[in-house]
Amino acid sequence: MDSKSSRPTPGCPAPEDTPSGLAILKTIPYALILPELIFGCWVWILVAATNVYFPLLQGWVMYVSVSSFVISFLLLLSYLFGFHKNFESWKILDSLYHGATGIFYLSAAVLQANATIRSETEVPTVHIPRYYQLNTAATFFAFITTLLYILHAFSNYYH
Repeated sequence: MDSKSSRPTPGCPAPEDTPSGLAILKTIPYALILPELIFGCWVWILVAATNVYFPLLQGWVMYVSVSSFVISFLLLLSYLFGFHKNFESWKILDSLYHGATGIFYLSAAVLQANATIRSETEVPTVHIPRYYQLNTAATFFAFITTLLYILHAFSNYYH
């Protein structure tokens, strides 16, 4: 009878081997959270430096980048302090979050690329070089951040 009680129930998943503390910075996919935060922060800093000249386009970029930064930072804190060990389906939640955020970031990166193209002609000539360079850098970092979020989602799903 004791051997039956030590085995997990058939419907219950096996315990997760997700690290906690600073060990998450050494394991894939969790090591991608820090670059996601850094590159995502660069996106909204660079977009904000353009004074959000195209509010409809860059407003969505700002929303996606800032909200993703905040949620990813909270996710990083939960991994550092080990809060994820209290939930059985944490990996599914993490994979779904990063997959959805990757899709949102892809839409934001495309809109930011459109804002970059439009900044060549629709911005006052005094600001064209500066806004174009800032928008180009923001577009680059938005696509890199998109790639990081998608890699995180797939590597977490297949891990």
